Amino acid sequence: QVQLVESGGGLVQAGGSLRLSCAASGRTFSSYAMYAMGWFRQAPGTEREFVAAVKWSGGRTFADSVKGRFTISRDNAKNTVYLQMNALKPEDTAVYYCAVAMGSGTYTLVYQYAYWGPGTQVTVSS
Repeated sequence: QVQLVESGGGLVQAGGSLRLSCAASGRTFSSYAMYAMGWFRQAPGTEREFVAAVKWSGGRTFADSVKGRFTISRDNAKNTVYLQMNALKPEDTAVYYCAVAMGSGTYTLVYQYAYWGPGTQVTVSS
């Protein structure tokens, strides 16, 4: 099992920035040949949607809605992934979830991820 814990959420004004962190513990997923750590978000009444992912190779993928504003990075030594969110908009308001996928894939779909954190609330005021 992999345990994930997100932190860094909060209330910020539009145009501001937040950095989310996700610390992983438990099973050493990094021993897999292919894996990814990703971020998803879910606003009330909507489906969970992909935000960003970083692959075992270092490659990164972003949703179109956050390209140019969000960046994703990881610290392998700490088993931690970060989501830097800049130029935040009210429509970015959601619960943000960290997740781990093992094996190959696009890493942009919910079902590809086996482990999830409990989520952290991000609220952007206008």
